[in-house]
Amino acid sequence: MADFIYLASQSPRRRQLLEQIGVRYSLLLPEAGDDAEALEAVLPGEAPATYVRRVTALKLEAAVQRLAERGLPPAPVLCADTTVAQGRSILGKPADDADAVRMLSALAGRGHRVLTALALADGEHRLQALSDSRVRFAAASAADIAAYVASGEAAGKAGAYGIQGRAAAFVEHISGSYSGIMGLPLFETAALLRQAGVTFG
Repeated sequence: MADFIYLASQSPRRRQLLEQIGVRYSLLLPEAGDDAEALEAVLPGEAPATYVRRVTALKLEAAVQRLAERGLPPAPVLCADTTVAQGRSILGKPADDADAVRMLSALAGRGHRVLTALALADGEHRLQALSDSRVRFAAASAADIAAYVASGEAAGKAGAYGIQGRAAAFVEHISGSYSGIMGLPLFETAALLRQAGVTFG
């Protein structure tokens, strides 16, 4: 039984969500010089669910290696990755403001999927889960989209938006996991932690 986990994620939203369900965690982040983004490259023809599962598994193995190299006390390691998909098109983190405007313009007035994959290392065991939610944006004017991008919220977020911020005003309907859309589906996370014998709550 473990009473804490390592969270291998830079996302403040994932930390908040773990805290929401009473999980004790310690951050296990890459060194400043590590190129974590390189793991997120999309392979030709890769389906969104395949992509997000593969990237999460790669991030987990990198984190497990960091744990061993740093000689830290053993505990389960949790990784997650979120992607936004429109059909088979994967909308990752925008390269710049213009890219964010392009993504949000494509999402406006249409539906899309938000997929968050989880991977947990418990010693030699690997556990995985996938949250697949549907989101529909209302139509949005070019001025609305420009104002949102100018707020800075779009940067560093899959699909160029965060549902927990100002982009909530665009959301007409969701079906699935709100916490999964934020980046850490709590139902699936709790199930994996229980499987690994992690105490929380």
